[in-house]
Amino acid sequence: MAGVTYTLGELAQRIDARVEGDAGAFVNGLGSLNTAAPGQLTHLSSRAYRRFLPHTKATAVILRAEDLSQCPTHALVTRNPYLAFARLSVLFAGNEGSQTGGVHESAVIDPSSHLGSEVSIGPNAVVGARCGIGDRVSIGANCVIGDACSLGNDTRLMASVTLYRRVRIGTRGIVHSGAVIGADGFGFVPDERGRQQEIAQVGGVVLGDDVSIGAATTIDRGAIDDTVIGDGVKIDNQVQIGHNCEIGDHTVICGCVGIVGSTRIGKHCILAGGVGVGGDGPIQIADRVVVSGMTHVSRSIAKSGVYSGGVLHSATLKWKRNALRFAELDDLAKRVAQLEKSRR
Repeated sequence: MAGVTYTLGELAQRIDARVEGDAGAFVNGLGSLNTAAPGQLTHLSSRAYRRFLPHTKATAVILRAEDLSQCPTHALVTRNPYLAFARLSVLFAGNEGSQTGGVHESAVIDPSSHLGSEVSIGPNAVVGARCGIGDRVSIGANCVIGDACSLGNDTRLMASVTLYRRVRIGTRGIVHSGAVIGADGFGFVPDERGRQQEIAQVGGVVLGDDVSIGAATTIDRGAIDDTVIGDGVKIDNQVQIGHNCEIGDHTVICGCVGIVGSTRIGKHCILAGGVGVGGDGPIQIADRVVVSGMTHVSRSIAKSGVYSGGVLHSATLKWKRNALRFAELDDLAKRVAQLEKSRR
């Protein structure tokens, strides 16, 4: 928020931290450890950045007690600096993306829809029939909201978001620009002549409370039942979630992940960037599973843990040689089995 200023004492109370230095010192913005200027607050959360700490110009650093001796300025001491920084960052984020002028004169609102109090709707936005828009909802310019949608209190749609019919978003949601929620799932079946017959997609999409959807992400509607995204789920940019998927509470899905329809993902999972989920049948992933970047999940994962796949990069000529050898692995395995058998 432009012009906002806090004392270190005020910030310490918000994150239950201990002040080392002047609790009355003021900070009015955020900065990186190696580039922060006087008046800014920064943090040290990773050993990789410790070399910058003795030279920082920040007014204050959020850090652990073991790093205090190297800090040349005021400090907020806490056990989890990154979490503390995250909680304080919202104080300086301002109201970017929020509308401030009520309903713009160019917006089109179907008279059968209900708007709560303090709703902001930007230029050229469209709200379809029988929608319920909660209190303090912000709808950006050029958003399109289809029929029978509902948006919970304090939800924000950035510019150019599209919600098809029957999309329900809980409280405090945020959907970034270019996201499309509720488009038809990819459902076709070949007829007797081999032509693709479309399967009607009559379900909807349900997003829980505190869900964040990244820019240009797409979430398909269900074929019959709804596609369901649980409470606190965070989805990055350019993610594709197929029809009838169920994503458990507080799961994180990073950029460019693709998830085939009818997948069920548990609670508190992390799918790193570029992960692909899809196999011969519906896939289920247990709670607290971490899948590392670019991994292809082709079958269900029944136990929590960290899972990886794929081949590390190497020089092209060497990679091509190894790729040819991969094709010979089955024959090699058979030869090894025969050799072991002959030794018995």
